[in-house]
Amino acid sequence: MRVWIENPFDNLPVEGFRPQRYWLMAQAFVRAGHEVVLWTANFNHTTKQNRRFVAQPKLETDEQGNKLPEFIVDGIRLILLYEPPYDKNVSLGRVISHRAYARQWESYARSRADALGHPDVIVVSTPPLATGDVAIRLARHWGAKLVVDVMDDWPGTFYRLLPRGLRWLGWMAFAPAHRAARRLYAAADLITGVADRYADLVSPKPLKRFYHGIEIDQIPQSPPPSRSNNLSLVYVGNLGRTYDLQTVVQVVEMLPNVTLDVAGKGEGLEALRARASDRIRIHGYLGADRLRSLLARCDAGIVPMVAESCVGVPYKFGDYSAAGLAIMSSLGGESGELLARYGAGVSYETGDAASFAAAIAELLPKLEEVKAGSRRMAEAEFDSRRIYDDYVRHVTL
Repeated sequence: MRVWIENPFDNLPVEGFRPQRYWLMAQAFVRAGHEVVLWTANFNHTTKQNRRFVAQPKLETDEQGNKLPEFIVDGIRLILLYEPPYDKNVSLGRVISHRAYARQWESYARSRADALGHPDVIVVSTPPLATGDVAIRLARHWGAKLVVDVMDDWPGTFYRLLPRGLRWLGWMAFAPAHRAARRLYAAADLITGVADRYADLVSPKPLKRFYHGIEIDQIPQSPPPSRSNNLSLVYVGNLGRTYDLQTVVQVVEMLPNVTLDVAGKGEGLEALRARASDRIRIHGYLGADRLRSLLARCDAGIVPMVAESCVGVPYKFGDYSAAGLAIMSSLGGESGELLARYGAGVSYETGDAASFAAAIAELLPKLEEVKAGSRRMAEAEFDSRRIYDDYVRHVTL
């Protein structure tokens, strides 16, 4: 089968970052003998720069010898579509950027379809919503099976941008986005997602959940905790308004036995750098090797997400648990249930310094057993090989 997978957001291993959901998914389809095209943006949405490859693969050419924005990497045809840059995640510039990317996808796909081979399956991620109508048209044009993979609740996550007293008007403020989401879910032949909580979004259609996978056998393990009562914390990810790191920093500044390493990029980076010290270290965004090394030196990973984030189970759960880190999370629901089931971490209330300090006090005496529980969770829930091989079987039934 020919499988087209579209997602503009994920980092790529050819950039020096660890493979994420859609690359791992593409690899699984290749392992199963399918022909795979992975469509993504030439703009990295994390670094806010054009993608920069650490080892430049060879550009493909057309029949006339013209170079194309296409590469063959590990049996995957990777196509980089132009997307205009933007500075802030929450901005009009981002909306314009996504729409331009969607137009570019449709135009390039139609012009190259005969050479690439018409798709039998199209897997499209949501968000962004801008690509949904394109995916519907392309799937109908070629009679392809349309698979929608739900990564996040758009536009639900945008309700938090409204004043609390006006959030009930979100259905009106974001009505066009709601309609776009409903069209995509209604047209889908199959809907998958990264968390069970997104099943309500697509109802009455069913959603098959596949957590974010990680190559757990590639991750160095954090060492057993020392008996000195010290605790090394780490945060990996976006530094935007969805994450409350200021409360974490406030508590760490008060506890001389606790250190914090932050690896990420976003709007809050400069504010964090202003509070850096010998115990609060700000690293910026790290490539795969440096990130693995950092995680292997720490005891616990932090998931400091605000309640309005709409996240079910984040990438961070896989990153931290694969390295054998205890998890300190402000997420309830599905994430909280996973932590409790495996004894993999402790919970706290975001924005509440006393709650975070109490979580540290709760974690310290049982750190070794919690770290072991976290690794068990990784092996049972986030093994990428098992998750994405199962994904392929489900999609190709």
